[in-house]
Amino acid sequence: MIRLKGITKFYSTGFVKTFVLRNIDLEVHQGEFLTVMGPSGAGKSTLLYILGMLDTPSSGEYHFLDRPVHRMTERQLSDLHKNHIGFVFQSYHLIDDLTVYENLETPLLYKKVKASERKGRVCDMLDRFHIVAKKDLFPNQLSGGQQQKVAVARAVITNPSLILADEPTGNLNTAEGTEIMELFKKLNAEGTTIIQVTHSEKNAAYGKRIINLLDGWIVD
Repeated sequence: MIRLKGITKFYSTGFVKTFVLRNIDLEVHQGEFLTVMGPSGAGKSTLLYILGMLDTPSSGEYHFLDRPVHRMTERQLSDLHKNHIGFVFQSYHLIDDLTVYENLETPLLYKKVKASERKGRVCDMLDRFHIVAKKDLFPNQLSGGQQQKVAVARAVITNPSLILADEPTGNLNTAEGTEIMELFKKLNAEGTTIIQVTHSEKNAAYGKRIINLLDGWIVD
């Protein structure tokens, strides 16, 4: 599903290059649950953003579903991201002035899904994630755990091939974090590929494979 070869990311300041990722080779198969770990500044989030096509590498090759991402235009990248990838962030990234229902509906509007199908999909997500009673509330009326459930539901509503999760339980208490990780476990069991970045050994254990980053390198 994913094949990275020699992925490097650096920022230039004058004559100085600051490397964030160095020569990353990685393969991820359909249906995997992969965990990326490492200390702060190791390059974890940068790797996730490159995988999610929200950032571009300085060099190297990235193939997604056998398509050469590293050669694509911005529009092609946007289309591929929109149709295949769901993102879950630590800080939820919900739209504050939209209700739960409207937040869930937004990705479907971008994909120009017909009104009747949008309604059906949103209602299915509300039911599946046990948030029907919250559908008319705004994000600031929800707990952190409830907001993250909405964020996961929003990521899943377009039926993505891949979910990328960047410290998805970082702002949650233990019970809320466990609930979110159990949701990911269920989604993965249903066939969704998941790549998560986490500092938590407990959350890492939900994955089927762990890679460790240190100073931009993959280490054993």
